[in-house]
Amino acid sequence: MTSTTRFKLSFMMFLEFFIWGSWFVTLGTFLGSNLQATGAQTGAAFSTQSFGAIIAPFIIGLIADRFFNAEKILGVLHLIGAFLMYQMFNTQDFTAFYPYVFAYMVVYMPTLALVNSVSFNQMGDPEKEFSNIRVWGTIGWITAGLMISFIFHWDSAEGIKEGFLKNTFMLACVASLILGVFSFILPKTPPKVNKGEKVTVSGILGLDALKLLKSSDFLIFFLSSILICIPLAFYYQNANPFLTNIGLENPTGKMTIGQISEAFFLLLLPVFFKKFGFKKTLMAGMLAWVVRYTLFAYGDAGSSSWMLILGIALHGICYDFFFVSGQIYTNARAGETVKSAAQGMITLATYGVGMLIGFWVAGEITDSHKLAEGSFDWNMIWLIPAGIAAVVLILFAVSFKEKKELKA
Repeated sequence: MTSTTRFKLSFMMFLEFFIWGSWFVTLGTFLGSNLQATGAQTGAAFSTQSFGAIIAPFIIGLIADRFFNAEKILGVLHLIGAFLMYQMFNTQDFTAFYPYVFAYMVVYMPTLALVNSVSFNQMGDPEKEFSNIRVWGTIGWITAGLMISFIFHWDSAEGIKEGFLKNTFMLACVASLILGVFSFILPKTPPKVNKGEKVTVSGILGLDALKLLKSSDFLIFFLSSILICIPLAFYYQNANPFLTNIGLENPTGKMTIGQISEAFFLLLLPVFFKKFGFKKTLMAGMLAWVVRYTLFAYGDAGSSSWMLILGIALHGICYDFFFVSGQIYTNARAGETVKSAAQGMITLATYGVGMLIGFWVAGEITDSHKLAEGSFDWNMIWLIPAGIAAVVLILFAVSFKEKKELKA
């Protein structure tokens, strides 16, 4: 790979996740403070990510893999995304906002697969080369959070009061416009499937891998993956509004500690996986969710703020030790013939079905624990997902039997 190609791919990854991090983290806070959205409405807005994840395979399978270069579709989708972000910036109420965020997620979620396709197409050894490119996406997400908190101060008490959080959509709009134009000079990535080749719905959604569910261990892992997405949704939907509501300074910037942690534990994952095996690694990830939410439940913005910071820092274990380990396990269990289908099925089950249920549950629980004058019973809002994660952990620990050949 030439230095020019490496720069292009790294800049593409940086912008891809800068865009997502520049508005998605503060979305819950924006909806509550700017649009006076209820918990159920906030859950509906976050659920658009799940609908996007469900629809994305069709865009990739029916269009990107058959008719057009991946980099060109990437450019078009981000240009459309820039327009939708501008419209979200201008909305004044939730009713007008929702169609735009729904449409945006439909066009954005496929780009996550497209940037990977463009990258892999330029690599001789993706297992060694991809991480050096993908890390720039994490850096992009972190940069967005630091800018919002420490440069623009949009998430400060004063900034929220003045309605400055809506500027996050303009920030994402500009970045989307840049990436949309830049995509057309990315390395050419032609379609992977011949135009005459038959494509089925089951193939697009990864349902060809359903036969893996005949194995009891994979079935238990599959169901656990869906269930653990319920407490996961609470973090995405409520973490920023929670930290803002209790008065923690620079909440968005401090939440980037989670992405730094994610990058760090990603490096430790192979060592942990090899030493302790898949089951214990997954259990560590589930336990981290229990600990994290317990810390959130009893932490505050004063003398116990360390509990909040520690809870944020646990993101690396929460995410890497469960979801990345799950991808590795799925890859090992699937075999060559249905490897891609199996990954697609797991993605559909977690980010599609699991998160969709999770955002709905999080919205309902948040509404049911709303107190007077815009305050919430955060203790219970966090203890409930902690309890859900604990139940999933216990069920998994008791019922999952690890295959000996997957322990090393």
